[in-house]
Amino acid sequence: MASPARTTARVLLGSFLVFAGISHLTFGRREFQAQVPDFVPLEPDTTVVASGAVEVSLGAALLFARRRRGLVGVVAALFFIAVLPGNVSQWTHHRDGFGLDTEIKRFVRLFFQPVLVWLAWWSTRGSKSSVERS
Repeated sequence: MASPARTTARVLLGSFLVFAGISHLTFGRREFQAQVPDFVPLEPDTTVVASGAVEVSLGAALLFARRRRGLVGVVAALFFIAVLPGNVSQWTHHRDGFGLDTEIKRFVRLFFQPVLVWLAWWSTRGSKSSVERS
């Protein structure tokens, strides 16, 4: 069984991902489209819809999946790594969005991505015995 701290972190991260995914698909869609880097080979809207669907799915899995929680954590961590180039692009191309309207804000945001990667991994680890059983 996971500790209360890990459970709280997992629930918060899952909720954050569901909210972010819903915002990709609805009220924040235009702003997310403006953040899609030029090197992405898909149309910006396709990229935003796909990433939103992945975020909702990962968030729901973090919240509700029990059997493969460790795997979900690894996939979520890989997702956060996969979107890092987009965050770097937002910084290097000076794209404002979501309150990130200065160089320093866009730069500081980059340091939160490793935190998300770590949280996805850490929050989905149970006790040693529960990891061995899965």
